[in-house]
Amino acid sequence: MNAGHPQNADQIAYWNGPGGQRWATRQAAQDIVLQPVLDLLVDRAATKAGQRVVDVGCGSGASSFALAAKVAPAGHVLGVDVSEPMLTRARQSVPQGLPVEFALADATVYPFAPESFDLLASRFGVMFFADPVVSFANLHKAMKPTGRLAFACWQEPRENPFFMTPLAAVYKHVPKLPPLGPEDPGPFAFASEARVKRILGEAGFSGIAMEPCRVELDVATGRGIDAAIQGALEIGPASRALEGHPDEVRDAAIASMREALAPFVKGDAVLLPGAIWIVTARA
Repeated sequence: MNAGHPQNADQIAYWNGPGGQRWATRQAAQDIVLQPVLDLLVDRAATKAGQRVVDVGCGSGASSFALAAKVAPAGHVLGVDVSEPMLTRARQSVPQGLPVEFALADATVYPFAPESFDLLASRFGVMFFADPVVSFANLHKAMKPTGRLAFACWQEPRENPFFMTPLAAVYKHVPKLPPLGPEDPGPFAFASEARVKRILGEAGFSGIAMEPCRVELDVATGRGIDAAIQGALEIGPASRALEGHPDEVRDAAIASMREALAPFVKGDAVLLPGAIWIVTARA
């Protein structure tokens, strides 16, 4: 990977360390959990056969594959991510014949061919830029004048029991994680409508629209409440909050999580509500 933007060094280190490795390992389950988000994004992106797409923060490739299926056979998708473990996973699982390739790169500084993409897309991959105006300005230069943007990002934490239900249960037993400022890189960095519109406007995009969407996400992937708890222990804020705590604390936190998740159980699913923005704009 070429050097990333210096301000993104912490994120690059995280996604290439044990954190990124855990996400890569959980990839199959996470893709099932987040499928409703990807369905919304692909629908709103309205890609057509033959178009060229850049998928930012493509992770283990599910979003790139879904978009490539829409633009095939003559189109092309370039998936960009800073995480070597997740891109390794993506490259290993490319469906036969899909027009997709991956670049291990920081989209903030990557030398994209100018005016070469019809669509800039992302499923939860753009909230981790340290200086998002600089990042989106670089991406804007890669867009054709007729190009469009479509990405999914989270609304604020209180609208997202998907994150907060397991975390609130864990917080009964461990200290809270250090708070992130509203503009710090992280899952909720794009929760503010005003901030997103300002960033995209300053980066050169126009016609910016933000559609609030509600989703129900099966954190158990159809495998019951134990699988839901296991998922919360493997990745996400609840797992980070529990890091380094002794077994008895973990056991108590697991019992609280089980209690907190019980109202969301439907058969073998555990359906937690989430709230996202689908952001669209013109280049």
